[in-house]
Amino acid sequence: MTDTGAHTNRTNSKKLAIVGIGCLFPKAASKQAYWANIREGVDCISDVPETHWRVADLYDPDPKAPDRTYGKRGGFLDTIDFNPMEFSIQPNILEAIDTSQLLGLVAAREALKDAGYDPASEFARERVSVLLGVTGALEMVIPLGARLGHPIWRQALRDCGLPEDVVDEAVERIAASYVPWQENSFPGLLGNVVAGRISKQFDLGGTNSVVDAACGSSLSAVHMAAMELECGHCDMVITGGIDTFNDIFMYTCFSKTPALSPSNLIRPFDSSSDGTMIGEGLGLVVLKRLEDAERDGDHIYALIRGIGTASDGKKGAIYEPSAHGQQKTLRNAYKLADVDPRTITLVEAHGTGTKVGDAAEVSALREVYGESDGTPWCALGSVKSQIGHTKAAAGSAGLIKAALALHHKVLPPTINVEKPQQVITEGNTPFYINTSARPWLPSSAHPRRAAVSAFGFGGSNFHCVLEEYGAAKSEDDFARCAQIIALSGTDNAALRQQLQQIPDADDERLRRFAARSRANFDATAPVRLVLVVEAGHNVAELLAKAAALLESGQVTSASPA
Repeated sequence: MTDTGAHTNRTNSKKLAIVGIGCLFPKAASKQAYWANIREGVDCISDVPETHWRVADLYDPDPKAPDRTYGKRGGFLDTIDFNPMEFSIQPNILEAIDTSQLLGLVAAREALKDAGYDPASEFARERVSVLLGVTGALEMVIPLGARLGHPIWRQALRDCGLPEDVVDEAVERIAASYVPWQENSFPGLLGNVVAGRISKQFDLGGTNSVVDAACGSSLSAVHMAAMELECGHCDMVITGGIDTFNDIFMYTCFSKTPALSPSNLIRPFDSSSDGTMIGEGLGLVVLKRLEDAERDGDHIYALIRGIGTASDGKKGAIYEPSAHGQQKTLRNAYKLADVDPRTITLVEAHGTGTKVGDAAEVSALREVYGESDGTPWCALGSVKSQIGHTKAAAGSAGLIKAALALHHKVLPPTINVEKPQQVITEGNTPFYINTSARPWLPSSAHPRRAAVSAFGFGGSNFHCVLEEYGAAKSEDDFARCAQIIALSGTDNAALRQQLQQIPDADDERLRRFAARSRANFDATAPVRLVLVVEAGHNVAELLAKAAALLESGQVTSASPA
């Protein structure tokens, strides 16, 4: 990244480039592990670890049981090695600093390195901002606040008739169970210091701030980052969402709404879905204006075309999802991005797994996307099926998933869906639930495009439109294990002619032919043939079998699907 001098009157491109990713999610301590889990459909939900809270003490299957939760599973980060000295933190003050602030440093460092800006190297730090989605309360608030209940504990023990020396000992023992107040406690519990520590540690001179839009926080932060870049206030932004708050307090919040799944299984868009499950995670991306990223030779994962926002308005309860508010958001996004929603072929939905929430979201999407011609064209999914609802980080979890899907040209799966909800499948729906990883075949009419939604209590709605960067500039993830050759024509003779043009060796010529075939494939043609050439297989033998099949007459013309 170079410092170009005069920034005030700069003309900015609407497109933004995602040039770096740093993330920590359940069972994934890196971008590579996260994408591998997504692609393979790994279920990353687990039992609540005792490092968080004891199920035996606080679980009750009765949703109405006071001060108990009926949830006992969720998405949890694996233990991560953290050397405080690497981040200029004295080991003796670690207990006064919230986990979000500590792990935020790790994720930000990885995002910068991934973008090609190693924190140890020289770059225009004064022009780098940090804008994050973080919910209002951090986990450290709970134990510090609990210590202040000592007058109530003391009075209750006295009322039980205990002698004063026993009361004193009991109060001291209870207090010792919580982290003590100290000089670093106040900054250690503040949400805004999650961004502040990153800016301070890496000596970044741009804006540092956090935004709270509940479960829409991370896309709200990306929206603010986009405006910061478009206004020319900075040249690079670290943005996304961070949420490590998955203790009993948060479980109780979701239990008493009630929104948690009684079956402790999260199934977005499935007809049997009965609620959500909560997770923890950190998802950060590095954004630059597209022309700046191209000038600097940055690696670009995907482009952000625009972010739509809207509030629900007066209708409904403060926690009730509004299809009307979401429709406004979608329309704002596509207008700003100058994109027809019919060119979107992957929607990474908010998809929490609650019946009411999912139905409202799909209703809004169908209203904006319109009817299909009888063949659904857009995959609908939610990474929450794999990692749970990561709250303030939920939007960034979806954003990173969509960006990597575009980069690798893979339509990723959504798990735990056996029978999609009727609101998805009825009529001429444009949507289908993709339940296994598939090659994301290109369209001759437009680039691959995806959209990501995130919504929060209070009627905060966000929808981000993404687009692939240069169809030939990133490798098809399936190219490592197989080549997909897609042929189409008016009759068998046309297919025989195309078949004769296929290189009979698994080399660069075959890969180029396969890419051209997918780009030119006509799904409405009367005769269609798809060949899967797996790595290590005899290509000539496969082509001979396909030719024999055509000659045998077993392949016949059919009406377009």
